[in-house]
Amino acid sequence: MRPHLSHLPSSAAARRRRRRRLLLPLLVGLVGVALAAAAVFVLRGDDDTDIGTRYAVAFAKGDYSAMYALISASDRRSLALERFTDLQQTARDTATVTKITTGLVTSSDDDRVRVPVTVKTELFGTLTGDLFLPVVKDEEKRAVDWSQALSFPGLRAGEKLRRTTTLPPRASILASDNTTMVRGDGGARVPSTDTALASIVGQVGPIPADQKADYAAKGVPADATVGLTGLERVFEDRVRGKAGGTLFAGDRQLAATEPDRASSIRTTINPTVQRAAVTALGNSFGGITAVRPSTGAIVALAGVAFSGLQPPGSTFKIVTTAAALRYGNAKPSTVYPVQTEATISGVAIQNADKESCGGTLTESFVHSCNSVYAPLGAKVGGKHLVETAEAFGFNDELGIPGAATSTIPAADEIGDDLAVGSSAIGQGRVQASSLQMALVAATIAERGERPELTLEAGRSPKLERVIPRTVASQVTTMMAAVVARGTGGAAGIDGVKVAGKTGTAELRSTQGECDEENPPEGGCPAEDDQTDTTAWFAGFAPASSPKIAVAVYLVGQGKGGDTAAPVFKSVATAALK
Repeated sequence: MRPHLSHLPSSAAARRRRRRRLLLPLLVGLVGVALAAAAVFVLRGDDDTDIGTRYAVAFAKGDYSAMYALISASDRRSLALERFTDLQQTARDTATVTKITTGLVTSSDDDRVRVPVTVKTELFGTLTGDLFLPVVKDEEKRAVDWSQALSFPGLRAGEKLRRTTTLPPRASILASDNTTMVRGDGGARVPSTDTALASIVGQVGPIPADQKADYAAKGVPADATVGLTGLERVFEDRVRGKAGGTLFAGDRQLAATEPDRASSIRTTINPTVQRAAVTALGNSFGGITAVRPSTGAIVALAGVAFSGLQPPGSTFKIVTTAAALRYGNAKPSTVYPVQTEATISGVAIQNADKESCGGTLTESFVHSCNSVYAPLGAKVGGKHLVETAEAFGFNDELGIPGAATSTIPAADEIGDDLAVGSSAIGQGRVQASSLQMALVAATIAERGERPELTLEAGRSPKLERVIPRTVASQVTTMMAAVVARGTGGAAGIDGVKVAGKTGTAELRSTQGECDEENPPEGGCPAEDDQTDTTAWFAGFAPASSPKIAVAVYLVGQGKGGDTAAPVFKSVATAALK
């Protein structure tokens, strides 16, 4: 069918449409070129404001190298990058800067650009001001003509920042029942006359050399007295209060604040339990920690409870047992040979006193059989043993300032089967504090949920599932059997079901007989020499509804069941009352 005439374009209209089709690509191309040119102009902007913007971005970030690259060549020839960096950082440290932001850079007068600056500081709050950057021609380009006045907003030519600082009196530290453990009296600290409470207050003194920079950034004067040990260190940032001071530009005052004394700090330390721990430790060298499993509250610390490390001996079998059950390497009913020793990599691992033991895993745990647990550790393997130890908190900071980190070598560093087996019985290179082993006991007590440790009263409890509940329940049953009919009988409390584990860590010889012809460093110990061991006990009570977890170690005090277990009993009894 032929088209109707009215549907056909006229010759003039057709020519106009053809011209439009020819012109459209050309117009689009021209518009694109114009937009691109405009974009280049917008992005590049005026040379001075472009330099100023780049400098402002680097100034806010503290990128001193980028700032240095934007100053003039003559400035760079007379001022090394290291010195430039030092001048900039010193100004920020003086003002206790925590954050800098810059605003829109605009042209000013006399070939300068204005950079609005907002500075947040630790000591003086938020300060605002301007940097006026002189921009000069420098070897065919524009650059910042730098002077020290540009190191901080508000400085004038020839001025430097300086600061005076005043600290308020340190706040008091209280026990959980509001008993004063230490208070401030002018510039002095007055500890409680209760020696048990005073024993963990700690010391104050001059700022350690390696911490001076950190304290300076907080606005603390270099000659200040700060917490060095104990609770004084743990709560240093709280007890110190907020410093006051004046910020000067030359002789001009830029900002000032008044010192603000902190409120008293109430701790989780329970005076009754603390006295029991200190009394039980007596003159022995060691550590005692008592923790509320459900909250992670530390209620007592005696001796070197969180700062001293020792091989944990057989208390570490709690960790090994959890690993074996967790990864299916054993069940409580798994049966093992009854023997006096086991050989791993050609080395004999003996039971204590050459005891012959074995049977089920539970019975082996109850009687602390190295001949079962060293090979079991090798079977579990370094990877799973280390993973389980780390689930309990090993190789990690426990959130208490000054607390030593308990360690076990990484899986790829722990060594051969002999090394893994030695680690599994708490020897080798395993090191633990009583704080760490109390946390291990508390985690089992909470059915596999690890509490976050705290010394601050009133803090909301935080718990994390790290071990399956079924595994923790099985370990609890085994720990209860240790006290009921095994090596931990001396930890028993009348009318209370106690769960625990003894440990006797050898300090000089860890495998087999001591070779008299090739003795270890320090020589072979006498058979009745108790100084060769660290006695341990870690456990909790009541076993079915735990209220307290306690870990004890006593250096050079023989067997854990003989000496550490009775200490556990006295401290746990005080806590349960």
